[in-house]
This record gives sequence, structure tokens and C-alpha cells, in this order.
Amino acid sequence: MGLIPKDQLRQLIKEHNLQTMEDVQKALKDIFAETLQEMLEAELDTELGYAKHDSKQKQTKNSRNGYSKKTVTSEYGELDLTIPRDRLGEFEPAIVKKHQRHVTGIEDQIVSMYAKGMSTRDIQDHLHNLYGLEVSPTLISNVTAKLLPLIKEWQNRPLQSVYSVVFMDAIHFKVKQDGQIISKAAYMVIGIDLEGYKDVLGIWIGENESAKFWLHVLTDLRNRGVQDILIICVDNLKGFSEAIAASYPQTEVQKCIIHQIRNSIKYVSYKDLKKITTALRPIYTAPTEEAALLELDQFEETWGKQ
Repeated sequence: MGLIPKDQLRQLIKEHNLQTMEDVQKALKDIFAETLQEMLEAELDTELGYAKHDSKQKQTKNSRNGYSKKTVTSEYGELDLTIPRDRLGEFEPAIVKKHQRHVTGIEDQIVSMYAKGMSTRDIQDHLHNLYGLEVSPTLISNVTAKLLPLIKEWQNRPLQSVYSVVFMDAIHFKVKQDGQIISKAAYMVIGIDLEGYKDVLGIWIGENESAKFWLHVLTDLRNRGVQDILIICVDNLKGFSEAIAASYPQTEVQKCIIHQIRNSIKYVSYKDLKKITTALRPIYTAPTEEAALLELDQFEETWGKQ
């Protein structure tokens, strides 16, 4: 069953003479505004403990003290509300908070579009075309500016002193910068602590993946409190192991099996490729080191001469 019974919907359509999508949008806007207004009134009733004009139930020194006008932005455009006030100034509305100017997911949408590399003008046009909202460049800048302190706080937060396993890899993606599409590398570091909990330790943005930049990342981890890492899992990037040894000389480096296999099969002829990869699988999926060594001996017997 729907939120509103069908007979009430039919009555609504008839009363408002709804014939076009614009008529529906306007009616929804009015309904949304009236619903918010009634919710604000109900909040104050709850706060004071008695309904309007029902002073017999009053058990508080506080009372109603008129209204203040407020314009908020919603998916349906701007709404004019009258916010009820109390005489003692204790009322804190939850449905439309003090200083809140948006009753929509507009801020989340701006952040999402900003994260995807859309310009201020692109975001402005998108919101206008989709919702009919006139959003100023200043508002967009203010919303995205709120993220910067949070991002910096997250990037510089202290880390644990010891991690059992840390995975390091770069993700390459295209971004729009100065009107051009360019490639960037996001250096991702994921750690598993001694209790087995996984956490993203940081994300660093660079032009291209390099061992030199990874050394910068490792230095940053040390500066943020990471004193020891038992195992670091990496791909086979040239110079990566040396960069790790410079920062964490006692750490065991586990190179990615997939990258090792890819490097190995560079020397395999195409006609043997499938057979070789099938023969390698029992080695790296073996349950124990001893079983893996036996599989390696078997591989050597079959393919060693080639």
C-alpha cells in the first residue's frame, strides 16, 4: 500500500487540477513545505509538552514566542518556512536545524560531483537542469571547502605503532585538470593491525607510480607513528624493495604472486602459456611450504629443460 491512499491522491489531483509534470512538481513543493511546517509545529509541541491553544495541559514556564521566517532549498526549489520559537530560547528543531539552509541531499551531490572532477560551472548547470536549483559558485565552493579540513585531519591522523601486514599499490585513473584529461596515480596503503582489523592508512596522489614516491609514502607512515611492519605486500615495481628496506629494514617483503607470474610468463612461448600457468597454480595454492616445494620440484621436472 502506498504512503497516500489512492482516493486521496485522486482528490489531490482534482483539487489542484494537475495536468502537467510542472503542476505535479508545484503541488509536491507545496505538500513538502506544509509537511515540514507541521513537523516543526509538532516538535515544539513535544518540547513544551502541550499543543497550541491548549494551555490547560501546560506544565512548564516556557511558552511559544511567535515565528521567524526562513527560506530553505529543497529538491523542489526554495521553500518559505516560519520557524516556531519558544520564549526561553531552548527549542532546537531537528527537522530543520538552526542555520540549516538546505533540506535536501544537495551537499552530498555537490561533494560527489566534485570528487568526480566536475568543475564548479558543471555542478551549477547540472543542479539547475535536474532540479531547477539556482546554486551559486560561492555555495559550491563553501560546500567543498568544508571537506578540506576533514581530509587533512584524516590524512595526518596518528597511526598504530605496529602493523602485521600492509598492502601497497597504486591505482591509475583519468582526471580533468585545467580543462584537460590527464592520468594520475593514487597510492593506496591498506594495513592490518595485530588484532586483525583492516584500515586504509592513507591515499597519496602522484603523477606516475615510482619507487621514489613510494619512499615518500613510507617516510610519511613512519612520521605518523608506524614503527614496524611485519610484512609488506607489493607488486614487482623496480626499486620498491629498496625503498622499503630504507624505511623498514626488518620488514619481510612479499611480492604479489600475480605480478611474479606475469613476469615469469614473459619468457614462455604462446603455445605453452596455458600449460605453464596451469602447472604453476598448485605451487602458489599449496597449503604448506613443504607441499609448495614438492609442487615446484614437479614443475622443474616437467618444464626445467625449457
